[in-house]
Order: sequence, then C-alpha cells, then structure tokens
Amino acid sequence: MQTAPKKAGFSRDRLDRITAHLERNYIETGKITGCQVLVARHGHCAYFRNFGEADRERGKPVKDDTIFRIYSMTKPITSIALMQLFEEGHFQLNDPVHRVIPGWREQKVWVSGESEEMELVKPHRPVTFRDLLSHTGGLSYGWTNHPVDKAYQKLGINRGDGETLESFVNKLGEAPLRYQPGERWMYSLSTDVCGHLVEALSGKRFDQYLDDHIFQPLGMKDTAFTVDEKKKKRFAANYQREPDKSLKLIDDPEESAYLQPKTFFSGGGGLTGTIEDYYRFSEMLRRGGEFGGERIIGSRTLRLMTRNHLPGGKDLSGLAIGPFSETAYDGIGFGLGFATTLNEVDAGQPGAGDFYWGGAASTIFWVDPREDLIVVFMTQLMPSATFNFRGQLKNIIYSAIED
Repeated sequence: MQTAPKKAGFSRDRLDRITAHLERNYIETGKITGCQVLVARHGHCAYFRNFGEADRERGKPVKDDTIFRIYSMTKPITSIALMQLFEEGHFQLNDPVHRVIPGWREQKVWVSGESEEMELVKPHRPVTFRDLLSHTGGLSYGWTNHPVDKAYQKLGINRGDGETLESFVNKLGEAPLRYQPGERWMYSLSTDVCGHLVEALSGKRFDQYLDDHIFQPLGMKDTAFTVDEKKKKRFAANYQREPDKSLKLIDDPEESAYLQPKTFFSGGGGLTGTIEDYYRFSEMLRRGGEFGGERIIGSRTLRLMTRNHLPGGKDLSGLAIGPFSETAYDGIGFGLGFATTLNEVDAGQPGAGDFYWGGAASTIFWVDPREDLIVVFMTQLMPSATFNFRGQLKNIIYSAIED
C-alpha cells in the first residue's frame, strides 16, 4: 500500500517514530513476534508497515495479507449490522429485547447471596436494544467467581461448538442479571446477543447476513468466522505472555479451531480478517457510513451510535464494574458498539470525539472524525491489557500531525 504522509497532513519524520518505537521496544525485545500498523487521514494512507513474524515457529513474516483473530473488534461490525435493521424499522432503541427473545420476559436481578440462597428482584424495566448495544443491560461474561457468573457456569452458558445463537440466548435468559438494566456498565456477552437479534430480525443466519450486507459491499474478502483451507498459510499464530515474560504459542494456525466449521457465530468476538479489510470497514465509518459507492449505514445513524449513551452523560469511571474491558475508563464514554473519548484531560490523551475498540489479542482501531483520521493496529498477543499500544500510538501519531 503506497503512503503519502504529506497529503495526509503528517510530518514523515515524526510519523516514522512509530517504526523506531515498535522495533526498539517490542520486536527486538521479543515482547511480540510481529505486528502491522496503518494510519490514514483525509482518505490518504500516511503510514503502513509490517513488523516481525506472524508465525514464529515456522519463521513466517507478517505480510500485507496476513489474517488475524480480531476477537472483540467483531463487536463494532455486529453493532453496525443490528443498526442496519434499526434503519429498516425493525425496532426502536428503547424497545424491550423480550419482544424478540420471549424467554427474557421473566428475568430477575441479583441482589445478594448465591446458588439457592440468591435474593432476586424484578428489574425496574426490561433489558432494551440500547442496553445490549451499550453493555448496560446487566449481563456479564461469566468469567469470575461472582454468584451471577457461577450461575452462568452452572447453566452451561458458553459460545463453543454445538451451541447456536438461539440456544445461547435462551440459556442466558435463565440467568439473573448482574445489576438493574441501565444503571451500570459491564463488558459482557451483550454483543453476542446482538448477533442473535440480527439473525432473528433478518431471517438470515448471522454469518450470511454479515457477508451479504457488510463484507461483500465493502470488499472485505478475507473477513470470516472460519479461515478457509486455501488461506491457512496466511493465518497468524496467537501467543500468550507468560509470568516470566516469555511468549507461549496458544493457537497454532495449522491446527486452530478457526479452520473448522462453526455452529456458533460470535458477534462479540468470532471474526478473523486482514488489516486491509478492517481499514475498509474503518474508512466506511470515517466517511459517515459509505465506502466505494456502497451505503452501509446512514450518516445520522452513525452519529447517534458514536455519541455517549451512558446514563446522565457520565464516563465509564463512574459506572463501570467488572474486572476487564478493552478501554481505560477516565474521560471515556460508550455509545452503541463503540467507546468514545469525552474529555482529553481526564483521559490523558488526545482524540476527543474519536470512537474505537480493541480485541483480546491486542488488536486496536480508532476513527477520529475531527482529525479525519483512521488507525488500525494488528498483532496476536494475549491478554490485551499487557501493553498500552493505543496510548503509545496516539502519542506518536497526533504529535506528527502538521496541518
């Protein structure tokens, strides 16, 4: 991909600090095996570079068309898909979800206790579409020893083989809510439920809907829930940072479950794809919902999605509970599928008005409408909280803008 930093309003020398930073601090030290960075502004690619190896065990370098697990960077795609159906009149944001998932009509909210000793109360109001899109509906990820998470585990709520979106949401409806809908924010399985809603409202299997309405129109030819056998040689390995700071291979691209057919299409974290594909998706967002002559989402709908929907206009620091997320909390709001920087001073970084998310293997992206900027970063390192790639890249990239 050709780069034109001056046309994009960047200092080439200052933008090249990305190269020095990543090579010196991450590639040469072995903290990651490899990565990719793409920076674009005003529709011009300003910086694009591959670093290191995609598969350390086989000595395969990162290439332009390397396929990565994007995990939770699936969430913005799923959110756009559901809001396409909003634009067709299928639902309103404040509609109760039980209109589509009848099994959720009798949900209860956890107050105290666990197992048979749980104290449960009726929700003040039902879980809504807005709640699911913004992670304010009382759901969890089920990963901790909290009594609600233990209930998830007892019910067998998972996203594994043999499960379907329908069976998954029906089990989820039997579990208590972690908190009253709309009163807190908790990173959760909500976006997987959004995938089911897309399927139920459209009448199409979720993976087919995404292919028909997002991937094909945008030319995202390598984004899918399964890596085709013909593309296996391009699939990156996934690594985990160990307590001794070494890297452990945790998903071999030659034997990965991503090579096998799926029954569960995770709208919260199931996709794989290339940096070019995610750039196309991000460029559509930068352009207000259109790319290559294809209108994916209305510009006004997208503006609604990227505003802060947290109650009272608060940031995440005042509402978030739970042990994990793909964002810091201070000065950060959350919309319908995206986090957004509300206050640069509180957040301690530039980019007010941007919207973004990341994935469990440390992939990140953001779109900044004010600066007309896109950044996409791909690597395969878990957990994603290991290094603050977003903050470091922001410092370098914004300081390189000259116009």
